[in-house]
Amino acid sequence: MSAIPLKTDKLIATVEGGIGWLTFNNPERRNAISLEMWAGLGDALAAFQHDDDVRVVVMKGAGGKAFASGADISEFGEKRANAEQRKQYGEVAEAGRQWLSKLDKPLIAMIQGFCIGGGLAVSLSADVRFASEGSTFGIPAAKLGLGYDYSGVAALARLVGPSSARDILFSARFFDAQEALRMGLLNAVLPEATLEEHVRQYAGTIARNAPLTIRAAKAAVNTFERYSRTDASHVAAMIDQCFNSEDYIEGRQAFMEKRKPEFKGR
Repeated sequence: MSAIPLKTDKLIATVEGGIGWLTFNNPERRNAISLEMWAGLGDALAAFQHDDDVRVVVMKGAGGKAFASGADISEFGEKRANAEQRKQYGEVAEAGRQWLSKLDKPLIAMIQGFCIGGGLAVSLSADVRFASEGSTFGIPAAKLGLGYDYSGVAALARLVGPSSARDILFSARFFDAQEALRMGLLNAVLPEATLEEHVRQYAGTIARNAPLTIRAAKAAVNTFERYSRTDASHVAAMIDQCFNSEDYIEGRQAFMEKRKPEFKGR
């Protein structure tokens, strides 16, 4: 396992067996996301993006009690007290959000415990979400009087549908993992004891598959979700790259030779 140096100890980034692990490390505050953590998030994801050994990224929270319980509200009085400060705060956090959006490798959220507010918004950036049975979800913005960014609302509505999104946002209520699964917010709910092993095995499966094919598939799904015709030609070029790759040759040869392929991402 190798560690990626970051400017904050509230976020931990490591690489192991083709998997990039990103850990929110603020357990004393239920992994509430501070401004320095937003900055570190962008640095960590950029490092994963440019590391060819990383095939898939997993986000998780330290301590087992929370994935992330939203923004660190204790900072709001000093750093987010009005609209002008919110703008400055948002500019710092935007780099992290941008990397969550543009990472072209599969991103998995491994959720244990609280996944609330900004933490839920971060999990919505993942391609796949797994949660433990005791996890809790919610967006309490309406109880705090703050406005919820359009990008977060749009991501939520795309995933669970407009009706459930309205319910979550209007009521500001908390709900459990089984309800989140029924809504389509989660891909699976697992016992606490087996969650991490399941995620490791699943991420390992992705890491062994053809990287170019996976990136093209992610780009295609993202383009469909955003109804972006302008990105369709980019996806077509990525698909052509798959057919012209060494990995395509390796995949065919491995199939004929009845062995596991060894993909290189080129």
